[in-house]
Amino acid sequence: MEIEQYIVSDDAALVDMVLGGDNHAFEHLFDRYGGALHQIYLGRTGGNSDDTNDLIQEIFVKAYLKLDSYDRRYAFGQWIYTIARNTFIDYVRKRRDDLSIDNTRGEYIRQPVSQTLNPEESIINVQQRRQIEENLEKMSSKYRRLIELRFFNDLSYEEIAEQLKLPLGTVKTQIHRARTQLCDYITKSGM
Repeated sequence: MEIEQYIVSDDAALVDMVLGGDNHAFEHLFDRYGGALHQIYLGRTGGNSDDTNDLIQEIFVKAYLKLDSYDRRYAFGQWIYTIARNTFIDYVRKRRDDLSIDNTRGEYIRQPVSQTLNPEESIINVQQRRQIEENLEKMSSKYRRLIELRFFNDLSYEEIAEQLKLPLGTVKTQIHRARTQLCDYITKSGM
């Protein structure tokens, strides 16, 4: 296939080519998203290019292995950024577990992680937030409040239980139901 055909193909067409055995198409998907992801994670790893390169490689290996599960109702960019976000969360957890302890003060030694979004992430976040808010409006006020407390305010289950004066088990069950309902709305809206 001519290189121009890869360049003008949309993401879904490139995915189809990869699933059909054309690995050059995956290289073009990598080229489209790898640079932006590299910039994001270079900042978030405190400029550590080795960790950044490892993260990018892990993201695209996961994407390649899960490519057959890509849902074409969603933008490929959203899908790869979701994999990237989850991979970074795993990286942070692993780093936290591997941190050395300074015996004199008993504190963890940490490198600062940049929380700054690049322009692409900001646009995706604004679009996703708007779509989520539209779906939240469809929910009962009780479920909407639980989603907001848990996922927008980042409160723990315990904090929510205390704030709403509800048993912890009730909060967990209701948040699970609220999340399921929100996911159903999102799926039906084609977000």
